[in-house]
Amino acid sequence: MKISLILSLSLVSMASFARAAITIEKTPSGGAVILHDGKTFAEYIVDQANKPYLAPVFGPSGKQMTRNYPMKKVEGEQHDHPHHRGLNFGHEGMGGTDTWAEAATFAENAKYAERLKHLGSQKHREYKKMEASADSAILSVVIDYLDVDGKKQFEEERTFTFRATSSTRIIDVDQTFKATGETIKVEDKKDAGLSIRVPTEMAVEIEKNKPGTGHIINSEGLTDADAWGKRAKWCDYHGTVGGEHIGVAILNHPSSFRFPTPWHVRTYGLFTANPFGTQSLDKAAENGAFDLKPGTPLLLRHRFIFHSGDEKTGKIAEAFEAYSKE
Repeated sequence: MKISLILSLSLVSMASFARAAITIEKTPSGGAVILHDGKTFAEYIVDQANKPYLAPVFGPSGKQMTRNYPMKKVEGEQHDHPHHRGLNFGHEGMGGTDTWAEAATFAENAKYAERLKHLGSQKHREYKKMEASADSAILSVVIDYLDVDGKKQFEEERTFTFRATSSTRIIDVDQTFKATGETIKVEDKKDAGLSIRVPTEMAVEIEKNKPGTGHIINSEGLTDADAWGKRAKWCDYHGTVGGEHIGVAILNHPSSFRFPTPWHVRTYGLFTANPFGTQSLDKAAENGAFDLKPGTPLLLRHRFIFHSGDEKTGKIAEAFEAYSKE
């Protein structure tokens, strides 16, 4: 009887562990969905814009950590900057091509006609790895960067590593950019980098004279608007969503290009690690334009931590210390 009881409890424990596993499934559109305990953690979208992106992304309590727009129009959300899709990467000027913006960005503003002429795309080419274990999942992809005429300019290998604990969800994003033909001129641009657009309610300021519930703080103690353009090892954006205090931190690994990165983080909800913008973010800095040459890849490494409470509750400083040693 005791042996049967022990065996039964063991089977229950194993089943619970299995249900909490992270899994990956391909979607009919060619993308992929990452699941935790059978529920969506994040979805990799490849066919809805001029670049692939993750959206939606859900935090440890099930709250959505990305704005719905422009994938969905939800009443009460901000409907600005349609290129701020979930979690994505873009750059206004790599090889003379803009993948930060998309066609909808300029649809209602004729003054951007010249910029529209340089609008390129990031094209998901293939999956290099798609595997999951009990506590993590890896999604590794190859992305081709195309100019306005659809000609390939260079490529990127992007690896997402998804993890979950009882109190956090974690996404590592490791990016390696390679010039596969000619040298690529990378311009110093404000609109560049790895981004997430946080939920509208969590913004510091939803619109002029309409505050949200959010706050920004970085590793140097700078807060809200003062954090914009400043270099820091990590930055955290937290606020209340649906009555719950939650946040997202982005950690910049010491091996990443131009660590510590400047932050293009806005009080209205844009949250970007931008090592490419030096003078464009700080007029006193030197111009940060450089050449991406064949045989000399460029590495970016960041960790997203979705957590409860503020940066102290989420133990973000401690998390960075651990990440920096990896």
